[in-house]
Amino acid sequence: MSNDRPTIVLLGAGHAHLGVIDDWLKHGPPHARTILVEPRDAMQYSGMVPGWMAGEYRGEETRIALDPLVRAARIDWRRCCAVGLDPVNREILLETGERIAFDLCSIAIGGAGRAEKLVGADPRLIDIRPIDAFMESWDSVEHPFPPHRVAVIGGGAGGIELAFGARNSDGRPDVVLIAGEHGLIPGHPNAARRIVTRELERQDITILTGEARFADGALMVGDKALEPFDAILAAVGSGAPSWPRASGLPVDEDGFIRVGPTQQVEDFPYILAAGDVARRTDTKVRHSGVHAVYAGPVLATNLRRLTEGRSDLATYSPFGRDFYLFNTCRGTSILSYGPFGLKARWLRRLKDWLDRRWIARFAQP
Repeated sequence: MSNDRPTIVLLGAGHAHLGVIDDWLKHGPPHARTILVEPRDAMQYSGMVPGWMAGEYRGEETRIALDPLVRAARIDWRRCCAVGLDPVNREILLETGERIAFDLCSIAIGGAGRAEKLVGADPRLIDIRPIDAFMESWDSVEHPFPPHRVAVIGGGAGGIELAFGARNSDGRPDVVLIAGEHGLIPGHPNAARRIVTRELERQDITILTGEARFADGALMVGDKALEPFDAILAAVGSGAPSWPRASGLPVDEDGFIRVGPTQQVEDFPYILAAGDVARRTDTKVRHSGVHAVYAGPVLATNLRRLTEGRSDLATYSPFGRDFYLFNTCRGTSILSYGPFGLKARWLRRLKDWLDRRWIARFAQP
């Protein structure tokens, strides 16, 4: 690390990096120059999107404006995308052609959509990733005429909430949820799965198992065509962007950046990564906004300590963090935590309070 003030580059303003910015605001920035590379003016909070679909929130209530944050945290902002990273020479290549040298780099750009790769191309297909593009596309589907019939591909947490959000949107369209061969919310407790199943049935959301695909312009499950649909929403997990592998960063077989418990990248301790772009090598961590949020303070602590030349770095433990609240979009939420499952109105109030508190942290820097 150079003797002058070191340079920290934050690639992306994902949930984890919002936690870093929050730390800079609360405690002052470290003795370093911080540069943020992010093309968007505002970040969408994914936890409120199903409620937005159901009319529970206005669009502006789900967004975090970046300009006042970066100004207050004294961060230099490059409003563009990174297209490459040289981990050996510590340089980042921007789409503008500019190269930025860094002493420390942290990556939280989120994952890439992969619905088209998995199920095929169709003009009605809307991937949940990236979330801001999803919201724009869903808004265009709803206006001027709300859809009558919607398919949701994906039986995980994201697919469940998309189905609830779509079912309770304008026009109350019929919704078909295609859960895939692994069924509903795999990896969650049986108690929560039973409650989710009952709630989907109560809302008259059709549940299908099997793998979805497009064939001859029709959405298929197995050999059966399910048409017609006005919109087809997909929450099929996060894919990896291509440039980390192309840049020579260590990635796993799926292209996600390999990191350890301190969120440092394998073989490159001066590069950190968190959120959907990364994958832990020591333990299993779901690609979820929950873990990205909790990893943010760890990134902030370790970036500070690395600028000070310290080796006593913090670690992120996912255990006990898998606390999920699914919004049914009808005044209740469903809890999934450990072996437990529960549906209640007070859980919806809790989720609303937690979500609004997260947004409020960044409303007045």
